[in-house]
Amino acid sequence: MKRAPKAYKDIPFLKSREARPLRILAEYLEPEKRFEEANIRHTVVFFGSARVRPDKEDAYNTKNYYWAAEEFAYKLSQWSKELEAETKGNGFAICSGGGPGIMEAANRGAKRADTMSIGLNISLPFEQEPNNYITEKMNFEFHYFFMRKLWFLYHAKALVVFPGGFGTMDELFETLTLMQTHKLEKFNIPVLMYDPAYWKDLINFPKMVDYGLISPDDLNLFHFFDSTDEGLEYLKPHLEKMIRDFKG
Repeated sequence: MKRAPKAYKDIPFLKSREARPLRILAEYLEPEKRFEEANIRHTVVFFGSARVRPDKEDAYNTKNYYWAAEEFAYKLSQWSKELEAETKGNGFAICSGGGPGIMEAANRGAKRADTMSIGLNISLPFEQEPNNYITEKMNFEFHYFFMRKLWFLYHAKALVVFPGGFGTMDELFETLTLMQTHKLEKFNIPVLMYDPAYWKDLINFPKMVDYGLISPDDLNLFHFFDSTDEGLEYLKPHLEKMIRDFKG
């Protein structure tokens, strides 16, 4: 009689409902191993629409979001190289969801600066394919949204949110909730939101305060910005302090 396959080599079993805990654990342990090998301890995470295109003509000029994200990621990456030299290794990597649109723009800016960048891709039936600007060894593929979100925030020292749809809203509000409830150890992490006109037209944050649904101080959990230079001016001191104070 032939030997049966070992359980960890039994593909039908590994894809079964019973093996779901193993798959979840794999999406924690395998990225952890790669991040450690690449000495990734600090990231700046970009969120935003997958549907924005660099050359798309529309009534709202959404291609401007793409190029603003690319430029911001580029300038941040350039500064990260300076910070790494000053602090002897405490730079940061740009991290995105790995797909097209704003995600691609962020990885593209990092690549233009000749720095490593991370893509946390997720398997979806449409829209989501890894972009060509991710550093190859930092190209990840997730099945579980919640494991992907864990890795978005695990090393994050700042979040940059560009206009987006349901996915962007999900990522933004989950992050703000974790900060508001101090479920993140670094609950003072900077959250920058690009294009105040978009966000203020979309979400009436002060009305939540008026209705007593959030505290006035909760409006300080995020900061709007209109240009890459404004974003850099705000982010640099916060980001540098978080990195310098990092205890490991």
